[in-house]
Amino acid sequence: MEVKHCNDDRLQVLLSDDEGSAEFRAAARHVETCKTCQARLTTLAGEEELWSDAQQLLACDEPRWTMDETSSHIDSASRLNSAFRNPHSAFDSDSDSDSIRHLLSAPNHPEMLGRLGRYDIERVIGSGGMGIVLKAHDSELNRPIAIKVLAAHLAHVGAARERFAREGRAAAAVVHEHVVAIYNVETEGAMPFLVMQFVPGRSLQTRVDEDGPLGVEQVLRIGVQAAAGLAAAHRQGLVHRDVKPSNILLEDTVERAVLTDFGLARAMDDASLTQTGIVAGTPHYMSPEQAAGGPIDHRSDLFSLGSVLYFMATGRPPFRATGSLAVLHRICREPHRPAWQLNAEIPDELCDVIDRLLEKKPGRRYASAEEVGQHLANLLSRAQQRGLGRRRFRLSRSWRRRHTAIAAGAAIALTTIVVAAFQGRPDAAIVPTNNEQAASAKDTIAPSKVADSEATDELLRVHQSEQQFNNELAVARGAANQATRETMFLQSGDESWAREVDALNREISNLEVETNNRSR
Repeated sequence: MEVKHCNDDRLQVLLSDDEGSAEFRAAARHVETCKTCQARLTTLAGEEELWSDAQQLLACDEPRWTMDETSSHIDSASRLNSAFRNPHSAFDSDSDSDSIRHLLSAPNHPEMLGRLGRYDIERVIGSGGMGIVLKAHDSELNRPIAIKVLAAHLAHVGAARERFAREGRAAAAVVHEHVVAIYNVETEGAMPFLVMQFVPGRSLQTRVDEDGPLGVEQVLRIGVQAAAGLAAAHRQGLVHRDVKPSNILLEDTVERAVLTDFGLARAMDDASLTQTGIVAGTPHYMSPEQAAGGPIDHRSDLFSLGSVLYFMATGRPPFRATGSLAVLHRICREPHRPAWQLNAEIPDELCDVIDRLLEKKPGRRYASAEEVGQHLANLLSRAQQRGLGRRRFRLSRSWRRRHTAIAAGAAIALTTIVVAAFQGRPDAAIVPTNNEQAASAKDTIAPSKVADSEATDELLRVHQSEQQFNNELAVARGAANQATRETMFLQSGDESWAREVDALNREISNLEVETNNRSR
């Protein structure tokens, strides 16, 4: 059967038409399974110069990867892989200033780059996959603002403009102190842009890159605030999809964490925007379901939050490799290295939170961002009051091992209680010893002179079953006692370790006193 491919006019619909239109959906369904049309669509999307510009832009802010098995643009993928390994190499403030200057009107002041509507543009403060971020001044309200301008090579693409407008609407719907506020959305002109709250300070990525891993209280404080911002977004039915250190801004004056860049945010129930095989997000901080291109919900953001906590505690993301596909493979298939192995100062309870957030299966993670925030807030309160301890034994530092051991002990203990209760019933049979069983069998069989051998065999089988049950019961009781002892040992580990530390401190103090006495 001959396959009918899309002509160029039909493929152009995917580049310029509304994503909700019937023509767009029909063309998208065909292109998803047709490699020929996929390759043609890639060619129509831009010439070599456009791909080069996209490479430089994506290199500034860790690229979004598309799981596309077609091989028509392997050279472009190789160049993007190179940019991925050095994600900040292409950022050049002067170059970005020159590229944006010709799009602005004449400035009112010689120190300004120019004007965009009523806004005076001061300088370029960053760039990302969707555009360039500028610092500006609102002359009417007399306040500093940030403006995100859609990249020039995307401004003529209908799908990109729609996604950019969706970012503004999504972020504007979330009103929270830990989410960057959106003041205005301009998408009708030749150059769409968002007007946002300006947060003086630096990103979490820059903070850790410059200062190294953060202290426990700092990790907990930022984690609580980031979880609160995510909870506000999730209550609006939004999944952020790109939670990462560079999208968390730290305000200098009050050390407030603010979540920004809802460029990949999508309504949870917006199935029309889901396309099979498309992977959106930053590879190092993706969830397994997001890396696999599957359906996601708010628990995907929780996995990314766990990766951010890991980064703050250790100075590196939990999954690293030489290329993007290798990173995605590790996220989906391989366990992360526990944070305490990289930073011995990380307490077990914080490691437990990180490990649970980084579970491969969404159902094993926390149920909500509110639950994560409350747990972290409790840990922060305890850390500020008396500190968080660490266990002595390495094998006990996995939350899953400890919980499994405790659950197994509880299950065995419950089984033992049920069996004991059954045996304690008035009508329950008393389990005899081996000799008593044999004598009872003889006394039962001989006087009655039962002619039916089947009844005799059945009675013997009953006695044998009782004996086997008695033996298994003894084994179960022994296992329950052992599990109880192990559980008590794990629970008392902190106290035992504290006592040993106190004893050592006393010995050290005594030695210091003796040394001082001798020196005199």
